[in-house]
Amino acid sequence: MPKQKAALPPNLIIKLGRWGWETVWHVMMSQMAPRSKAGAYVRPESEFRQRLGDVSSQFPAAAGRYHLLVGMSCPWAHRTLVVRALKGLKNAIPITVLRPSPEAGGWIFEQPFEPRSNPAGSNLASSYPCQSLAQFYAQAHPGYGGRNTVPVLWDSQTNAIVNNESSEIIVILNEALNEFAENPDLDLYPEALRPSIDAWNTKIYEAINNGVYRCGFAQTQAAYDRAVNELFGALDEIDALLATRRYVCGDHLSLTDVRLFTTLIRFDVAYFGIFKCDRAASSNTPSSAVICAISINSPASPTPATLLPSNGTTTAIFFRSTPAALFPPAPTSTSSPSPMDVRRCHKNSVKNERS
Repeated sequence: MPKQKAALPPNLIIKLGRWGWETVWHVMMSQMAPRSKAGAYVRPESEFRQRLGDVSSQFPAAAGRYHLLVGMSCPWAHRTLVVRALKGLKNAIPITVLRPSPEAGGWIFEQPFEPRSNPAGSNLASSYPCQSLAQFYAQAHPGYGGRNTVPVLWDSQTNAIVNNESSEIIVILNEALNEFAENPDLDLYPEALRPSIDAWNTKIYEAINNGVYRCGFAQTQAAYDRAVNELFGALDEIDALLATRRYVCGDHLSLTDVRLFTTLIRFDVAYFGIFKCDRAASSNTPSSAVICAISINSPASPTPATLLPSNGTTTAIFFRSTPAALFPPAPTSTSSPSPMDVRRCHKNSVKNERS
């Protein structure tokens, strides 16, 4: 009988595997997800923050001049697509869709993207087709060393990035291009509601929009516990609020609803599992009623392709974003809506609106 080779002790294999995975994970997170001393995720600020203005400004309002670069799996880009659809800016603001590539380490163009030939005032010394968003940023602003993120509001006339902060782009789309909009009277940021909208935006951003990332990118148990408790505390508050009113800020659809919607619509299919945004039994995921109340009852409903995210790529990017040492708190109940519940509610709401 042949002599069998001695196997490594199971405990050694487990220790080596865990050490290797945790080491690689922490190195990856140090590059992708900056953290505080307490291990909490700290999102870097966007760096391009220009606005559109009148004819005398650097970036005057114009149809066809500005271009949106987006990724369908990105909630920050998704909010710009929703506002573009609601305002009826399809003919005024063309879009280019990128897809995430784990192999390339970032966003890539489906087809090589070539900026226009250099006009007067262009930032570019030369122009060549871009394969990736990183190349696009480098062309538009040579020497730029920040993050290469979507969405991007780009000026095709000067080849300059106007803005890459989604919360500001949606304000621009709401108010700066009304003369070219099909729904110019729809104001998602009315003056009378701005104090309420701003207050809710701050709360929702920290606890929900960025809160799901604070859960997924937490690097200590304490940081994760704080993020997940704040997330579900805010969701419970909004659940109760929307039981008494149509939208977050009353009876008027606003930018707050859009910002909330693009996170909620991804919750069950992405954040619940991948980012560990749960209470061990998915007991408190956002109800489909909340999602429908925000997304459907609008004077200009976007198309389903604009409303619903592309979720397959999310799993491909964040294949495993937290180590096994992080665990969710104990459940408080046993029921939760499934992604199919959300889709069914969406279809029923559209049917009811039309009847």
